[in-house]
Amino acid sequence: MDRSSEEDIEVYLRYLEKNIPNLAFLSSGKALPKGSLKINLSGNQNKITPEPTRSVSLKENAMVLEDVRSMALSCQQCPLAKTRQNVVFGEGSGRSGLMFVGEGPGADEDRTGRPFVGRAGDLLTKMILAMGLKREDVYIANTVKCRPPGNRVPSPEEREACSPFLLDQIRILNPKYMVLLGQTAMQALLSRTEGISRLRGQECRLPDFPGVRVLPTYHPAYLLRNPYAKKDVWSDLKTVMNWMGLPLPE
Repeated sequence: MDRSSEEDIEVYLRYLEKNIPNLAFLSSGKALPKGSLKINLSGNQNKITPEPTRSVSLKENAMVLEDVRSMALSCQQCPLAKTRQNVVFGEGSGRSGLMFVGEGPGADEDRTGRPFVGRAGDLLTKMILAMGLKREDVYIANTVKCRPPGNRVPSPEEREACSPFLLDQIRILNPKYMVLLGQTAMQALLSRTEGISRLRGQECRLPDFPGVRVLPTYHPAYLLRNPYAKKDVWSDLKTVMNWMGLPLPE
């Protein structure tokens, strides 16, 4: 590990100690109750994030998430760092308990640094509104945080490099429900090899987060090319609405 990486981690630990008192052991050396902290050393990324079992406020979650975001902004772990304009980390809130995960940024997202802002993003916003929610009520992220050139499917190596960031987002937000948009998100998070058509509409569980109810469905970009599939996605969204106790339209 080089000196700059060590300094980044030290800054991160000081931040956590200051904002989350239970993590004061990082400098004191005192023991912490078992299970209250998760250390993620996947690949070359070194992150420490609170376990979902710990009761934290939305404000604390937002502060820790922002610190992970700052680490993502400087990430150089895969070739996408050389071609990106902006890191597209994610946006929204965890107050509804619902999280959407897509494939990766497109041209509009790369330009603005925000997820799902192009035509597919407009459709996703309409989907969220149809559920009786607002876009700011949910959290939206992608499997990879940088745009693959030509909007190609992210490679396994690129997905692996970004995986710690996505897993940290899930740990910090601790969603109750997740909608996986498209095949890449489904395969990456569920560790499955089937196509999206085989699993869409079926309740699944994340290997690392068994308490989260997960539903794969088609990506909004797919719906723009295949409008006939919108009825299937609406059926999937109504399933999630039932989970959440949201009223269904007449």
